[in-house]
Amino acid sequence: MTDGAVLAHQFDDAAQQREAVSLGMWLFLLNEVMFFGGLFTVYVVYRVLFPEAFVHASHHLDVRLGAINTAVLITSSLTMALAVHAAELGHRRVLVRGLIGTMLLGSMFLVIKSYEYWHKFQDGMVPGPLFTYTGPEAKQVELFLSIYFTMTGLHALHMVIGIGIMAWLLRGALAGRYGPAYHNPVEVGGLYWHFVDVVWIFLFPLLYLIGRH
Repeated sequence: MTDGAVLAHQFDDAAQQREAVSLGMWLFLLNEVMFFGGLFTVYVVYRVLFPEAFVHASHHLDVRLGAINTAVLITSSLTMALAVHAAELGHRRVLVRGLIGTMLLGSMFLVIKSYEYWHKFQDGMVPGPLFTYTGPEAKQVELFLSIYFTMTGLHALHMVIGIGIMAWLLRGALAGRYGPAYHNPVEVGGLYWHFVDVVWIFLFPLLYLIGRH
């Protein structure tokens, strides 16, 4: 495949197109950093205001499931990195396997998270009308869970989008679109996936491990 076969009309050459696409993705990720940064700031503020309640509330989260999901996402970052490397070298089979592996691991993460959410519904630990917890500092515990569901829910939404991106890349990989001359979509898709994984690496200790010794 030649560079001209995939060059958009607004670019002078493939190198310029690649730089523009990569810059666009980095700017998008910077916007996402500010978005999640605001959520982390809200968490930290209320953590300082209600430290004991947040420690107590965190013990209602399943740290084992959180740890398993952390391992799943770290592994998915590896399969994504292998897919990007395979695209650069033109190894189509390895690329396809890497993308499929990344999709499967991302789906596994969502299944585990859904199971965890289901248990929260069963236990009455969902903010709003379904919240039935009557233990100490119930209002502050509900606040913690509101932040928990907001942050992990938005992260899960980003995971769903990421799986959709992987599916689109897989379609192109099966069609033989990517190789040494053209692999920029796989690279920027990998950047997005790694960013979502990094967000979880911060969420896990903040939400699950706070106050645990």
